[in-house]
Amino acid sequence: MTLSAYRGKVMIIVNTASKCGFTSQLKQLQELYDTYREEGLEILGFPCNQFMNQEPGNEAEIQEFCVKNYGVTFPMFAKVDVNGADAHPLFTYLTEQAKGMLGTKAVKWNFTKFIVDRNGEVTGRFSPNVNPKELEDTVQKLLAR
Repeated sequence: MTLSAYRGKVMIIVNTASKCGFTSQLKQLQELYDTYREEGLEILGFPCNQFMNQEPGNEAEIQEFCVKNYGVTFPMFAKVDVNGADAHPLFTYLTEQAKGMLGTKAVKWNFTKFIVDRNGEVTGRFSPNVNPKELEDTVQKLLAR
């Protein structure tokens, strides 16, 4: 997976899980994608099973679940680790650039969202409690640049 395909785009990068209390956020993420894709928004979903094994499915099962239940059309990548020695390099980079509460690097739960601007700068990190619709103003401002 290379991010060069997304050069010049505004991105929301999120770790997902099918059996999480926040899974319904896939619907709001899809709504943002539908609304702003033509203006340059990309949403990149990375399934993760590190939090209470809430993503047990394989790649095909995850894709089917997301499409069938939430109409997801944005890219869903292979399952990754977001923390620890086996963390995907993208998440290592994101967590170094945008630390969480009290300066922590670790992703604390599913549906932690990172926003990256058109220049590849990580401009924000948002907890799972932040509904994707709450990111709309930030997305609009970044797309307008």
